[in-house]
Amino acid sequence: MFSSDTEVVVIGGGAAGIAAARHLHDAGVPCLVVEARARLGGRAWTVTDEAGFALDLGCGWLHSADRNPWRAVAEQQGRTIDKTPPPWSRISFAGHFPLAEQSAFLDVLQALFHDLAAAEDNGSDHPASVLLKPGERWNGLINAVSTYVSGAELERISLRDIRSYDDTGVNWRVVEGYGATIAQHGADLPIVFDCPVRRIDHHGRRLKIEAVQGDIAADRVIITVPSAIIAEERLVFTPALPEKVDAAAGLPLGLADKLFLSLDGAEEFEKESRLFGRTDRSATGFYHFRPFGRPQIEAYFGGTLAAELEANGEAAFLDFAIAELKGLLGSAFARRVGLLHLHRWGRDSFARGSYSFALPGAADSRATLAATVDDRLFFAGEACSRADFSTAHGAWATGIAAAEQAMARRRRPHG
Repeated sequence: MFSSDTEVVVIGGGAAGIAAARHLHDAGVPCLVVEARARLGGRAWTVTDEAGFALDLGCGWLHSADRNPWRAVAEQQGRTIDKTPPPWSRISFAGHFPLAEQSAFLDVLQALFHDLAAAEDNGSDHPASVLLKPGERWNGLINAVSTYVSGAELERISLRDIRSYDDTGVNWRVVEGYGATIAQHGADLPIVFDCPVRRIDHHGRRLKIEAVQGDIAADRVIITVPSAIIAEERLVFTPALPEKVDAAAGLPLGLADKLFLSLDGAEEFEKESRLFGRTDRSATGFYHFRPFGRPQIEAYFGGTLAAELEANGEAAFLDFAIAELKGLLGSAFARRVGLLHLHRWGRDSFARGSYSFALPGAADSRATLAATVDDRLFFAGEACSRADFSTAHGAWATGIAAAEQAMARRRRPHG
């Protein structure tokens, strides 16, 4: 049983919700986390394979690790921070991507990043694909990289929004799992699991949170569900909040799915090495060999390709990966790999995708989504972050901000 009356309800037990609830709880503010799943973490999810290795099916990298608050949380929990440079900062297998071609690709990619940084923000917006040079040989692979980074191809992404992204370039990992770190941070909070919220009725003096396991009365609510849940009106507001629905619709969730494969004879490959499935198109996988030195391949699929594979089930990911790897490493390579884990985030009814990007013309939607309503409804989550969107530390910052706002508006005691 859970309390049907509290001061602050936090809807969603992902990175933002845990950060908000932890901040409230530690400050002595009565609160309750209402989580739709049977676990904490949301789009941060660590599972353990048969060999005992922690696999992050959701977020796996401490981006901007030198200022990422989850790093300190992981250290306080006694976890191991791995500072090995990420695979995307390394040279790919030269035998399948000649060094001269890699250099040419990196030159074009760096030029695009320079043009992105130099683009003026005059209030207008365009698809980020305007930065691509027509006929450029590497446009397909650049778009593939965009799907791994943003979950979508450049033509779908707001140029103004992507310009706002702030990253220090420091990328580390938690050996025991990023998702496990986030979940443990909320483990002792007051939580009700398996309890999707269907409606927030905010027309009365107190809020009524209508959830699967019963109604909850509260003074304030912090909403941390993914933007897609609001856009699809799986969470309904009474009275309606059309500006929130419209803002969320401008911030769809891209797809970046990870497929973990076992790898026999892994010693043949260098630790933390990488390989693109193809270099001439955007519909290709990115293969990270021997992450943490383990006998595994961590394969990434994003954007339109990920959506197409998701529609055809888990087997489609495995078949696609094996076909690309056989084309590069020979037909016998198929016998050396096996399926470990995969999660289709777009088919996840409580996520509906991996992380947000802004559609062209919707860069200002992040501020609209984050805005407080009636000093009682507060919004948090990576989609609400103007500079750290698509990250767990962006979710953290918005969760803390929402908790601070909620505490600043506490009712004064009577008498």
